[in-house]
Amino acid sequence: MTPVPPLQAVIDACAPLKFAPLPYIRADLPDQAASPRPRSGTEHWYRADRMAADGHVGPLFDRLTTRNGPAHRLPAATRFLRVLLREPVFLVSAGLYLTGRAPLLAPEHLWFPWLPSGGFGTPAVTGTRVAVTAGDPAAGHPDAVVAADEAELDRMAAEHMVQTFTPVIDAVHDHTRVGRRTLWGWALDTTHFYMLNPARFLGRDARHAWERAGRLGEALIAAGAAARARPRLFPFYENHPRGTWAVRGTCCFDYKGDPESGYCTTCPLKCDTDRRVELRRWIRNPAMAP
Repeated sequence: MTPVPPLQAVIDACAPLKFAPLPYIRADLPDQAASPRPRSGTEHWYRADRMAADGHVGPLFDRLTTRNGPAHRLPAATRFLRVLLREPVFLVSAGLYLTGRAPLLAPEHLWFPWLPSGGFGTPAVTGTRVAVTAGDPAAGHPDAVVAADEAELDRMAAEHMVQTFTPVIDAVHDHTRVGRRTLWGWALDTTHFYMLNPARFLGRDARHAWERAGRLGEALIAAGAAARARPRLFPFYENHPRGTWAVRGTCCFDYKGDPESGYCTTCPLKCDTDRRVELRRWIRNPAMAP
């Protein structure tokens, strides 16, 4: 029996989740220079490193924010990163938590589709390499890169994330003048949340998932991800399987783009008392929960 490729195993592990923003996986391309085959409604594919090096980030940022807002540059910058990097972060973070395997991102294997409607579609990943530990059953697979232990696995995953995201983050910083610590803070916070989310949905121990995310977070910082502060776990309802959420270390500044809505539930600027009241509504009304 042919073993399941390690990247496919990561995708399969995410299938039961309610929230699983995965990238479009295209592993059948002949070389890294080729873009993914056209998808319905795709106008152009931008490769992560080339999009930055060729000066496309600034004009695309302006086109996207002019069409969709917000007008304020701080929330516009973090929303722009969310559009581009949400799926790649989820792939690595949730994949590592659920399977103990880390997809190895690369700037030449991350593509962003620009649509005729004036926005980005789901990013595509065209590389198949996955880091696994020596005892993993997939260690002998051609797509597997074997790490000696969990610490080396985290280091490899983090270094590839930093290498892949740096061209985009630097270009957003250069265009908007939003600080790198704010931009990397979004990536670091999201990495933590994308281990906590699956744990909560599956009824697993939230603190264990948070500690696992923290080790990857440490590796990200060691690899060069600048961050102002670390996110923190926030228990809000005792003895409930989904009674734990978290607070971001870095504000995404959404409130500046939509002042009437105020601070996000996870905002570090929000009062914990108000946060607890809001989160407990999720327990009383599950339809409100993410």
